[in-house]
Amino acid sequence: MGWRPEIAGFVAELPGLRFVEVVAESVPGTGPLPSGLAQLRERAVTVVPHGVRLSLGGAEPVDRARVAHLATVAQRLDAPLVSEHIAFVRAGGLEAGHLLPLPRSREAVDAVCANVTRAQAELPVPIALEPIAALVDWPDDELDEADFLTEILDRTGALLLLDVANVHANARNRSTDPLALLDRLPLERVAYAHVAGGAEHAGFYHDTHTDPVPAAVLDLVGALCARQRPPALLLERDGHYPPAAELRAELDALAAATGYPAVT
Repeated sequence: MGWRPEIAGFVAELPGLRFVEVVAESVPGTGPLPSGLAQLRERAVTVVPHGVRLSLGGAEPVDRARVAHLATVAQRLDAPLVSEHIAFVRAGGLEAGHLLPLPRSREAVDAVCANVTRAQAELPVPIALEPIAALVDWPDDELDEADFLTEILDRTGALLLLDVANVHANARNRSTDPLALLDRLPLERVAYAHVAGGAEHAGFYHDTHTDPVPAAVLDLVGALCARQRPPALLLERDGHYPPAAELRAELDALAAATGYPAVT
């Protein structure tokens, strides 16, 4: 389950919890850990730091201070790995405040690989890279998504954080087949998978993380597991938190789709 302060009590009560993911930038580099995370570590629950601000796809070299913070958080949480996005969030000194998609060009591959390599040199653990959901594609794409991702993974040796909800969102918005993408990705490189909800609006599917997980995403989880079951899967929820019973039902549905034991 994605750990957020608003649902820390709910997460703490999940008896079969294997691991949580925490936004790395929300964890201080010094001083006490958030109490809920400290308690989970005492229970031997794995905590994975998930970065959102490195801007690995940016044209500028990745900020070493941000990488150092991610490394410190990984050490403080005794994390087996960290994760970040194949995206950019800043350019020319401006902060977008959002994960922005890259053109799938060879120049972008070079930029991502250079920044991932810079980050790997400072990180104490492996990094898993997450492809994001995007409403549009750039007009100067040179590679399709499978080739773009595979080349980045091959050149960097990084792991893949596969967000099944993002696969669904992109397929809906591009009118492509999500199963065809799964069949071409190196699924043996998946470190873990995300699952989240979304909603249709104005002709686009938005990966909101504030809506229930649709049946189509759960079906895609089942299709992924039929090909190669990831080591672990995680439910993301970032707002509009429903009653605990609804969250438990979503976790149970995810367990049923994967064949993993229920955590509730």
